[in-house]
This record gives sequence, C-alpha cells and structure tokens, in this order.
Amino acid sequence: MKFDELDVRMRVFETAHDHCVLPGIHIVCRLDGHGFTRLTRETHPFEAPFDVRFRDLMVGTVRALMDANSSIVYGYTESDEISVLFRRDADDFGRKERKLNSILAAEASAAFTLALGAAATFDCRVCQLPTADLVRDYFRWRQEDAHRNALSSHCYWIQRKEGASVKDATARLMGMTTAQKNEFLFQRGVNYDTVPSWQKRGVGVVRETYEIEGRDPRTGATSKATRRRLRVIEDSTHRCRWRCGRRCRRRSSASASAG
Repeated sequence: MKFDELDVRMRVFETAHDHCVLPGIHIVCRLDGHGFTRLTRETHPFEAPFDVRFRDLMVGTVRALMDANSSIVYGYTESDEISVLFRRDADDFGRKERKLNSILAAEASAAFTLALGAAATFDCRVCQLPTADLVRDYFRWRQEDAHRNALSSHCYWIQRKEGASVKDATARLMGMTTAQKNEFLFQRGVNYDTVPSWQKRGVGVVRETYEIEGRDPRTGATSKATRRRLRVIEDSTHRCRWRCGRRCRRRSSASASAG
C-alpha cells in the first residue's frame, strides 16, 4: 500500500471524533492545576491559605497564555485555576476542541514550570457559551467560587494552626454557615472584609490600548503612537470586555454579602 493511501486510511481513526465549536459561540477555556495540592504543600511549600508568590505564578501563566494567543481577550485566575475568554469570532486551531484543550494545557504547563523551576501540569476543558449573558454568568460563577473557597480556606487553616487535625477541621467547616465562618474569623482577629481582594475575588487580566509619544531626533517633531499591553486587575471590581459590544462587570460586595 502506498503511503498516501495509508495516510488517508489511518487519519480517519485520528480525526473521527473531532468536535468544533460552532461559529458565533463564545469560547471559554478553563484550566486547572493537576496535582497542585501536593505540589504546593509538599514539593514546593507555599504559605497557607494564600501566598503572593503563588498568585504571581498563576498571573504570569495567564499573561503567557494571552501573549501566545492574541484572540484571548480576557483572562481570570483564582486559586489554581485559570479561565480565558476568546474573541467571539476567533478561529484559533479551527475551533477544534481537542486542539484548544491540548495546546492551552501545554502552554500553561510550560509557562508555570519554567517560572517555578519544577514540573507542573494543567488540564483544560472548553466551555461553549451561546450568549454574552452566559459569559457574564460564567465569570460571576468563578468569582463566587473564589469567594466561597477563600472564606473556607481561611477558616480551615486557622484551625490547623491551632492544632486541629485535617479530619476535625474539615468536619467543623461542613456544619458552618457563611455567617458563622465570618464570626469564627472575627473572634480570632480576622475581619474578612479586609482580606485582600485578590484572595476573595481572584485576579483579572485585560488588554488595553495606550499612547506613547515619540520624538524625531532629526527634526525635533513629536508624534503619538498607539500600543497594546496587558493590565492586571487585583481590585474588587473587574471589567471584562470582548468584541460583542457588551461589558461584563462583576461586583464583589453584593455577592459577598449574599454568599
């Protein structure tokens, strides 16, 4: 059998289950650190429950993904996960799910590994969102997840530092309401309202346009030019823009009180 014939015959098995995101559908890819509990607690211990060094590694990984993929218009990270939003008309990798999953996971793993100096692995999944409203809901969902996890993490690690076992600290949290968790922290000198916003709500990365002024050394004439850069947002309100003419504004205060 000639190679061309064999190639056609075998590629059917490789591509038989290819799925593509339909045109007009928003693409959000969520990446999660694989085995990060062991990585950040045993192999490379970080401060618990939050460490600014780990935050910076995750933000750096988001920036690396956005640098490598110009169609990503917004990135968000909380804990050991990352969500990236592609431009609605993006055609990266032919919108093939398997390519988006494999390449983004590889890029994130490589960026984090190089920054940490030790092997780290991410997995990836594609989330297909038909409307801008669902895009907003998606990021509200992830931000609320960050808030709930942060509150529980602070309560858990205070107990551990007080001598509680993993089992006892976990069991106690299971029966506590949000109000009780806040009171638990307050009794130990921690006002959850003053906890840094990046711990409670995560960190966003957006693309922004800015102007620079240049001067021609020969004539002395000045001119302005437009440049693009990535901006990291760590405050309590993120704004996520994409090319559908809609704005995603996520507020922390209302959802924090509702949690």
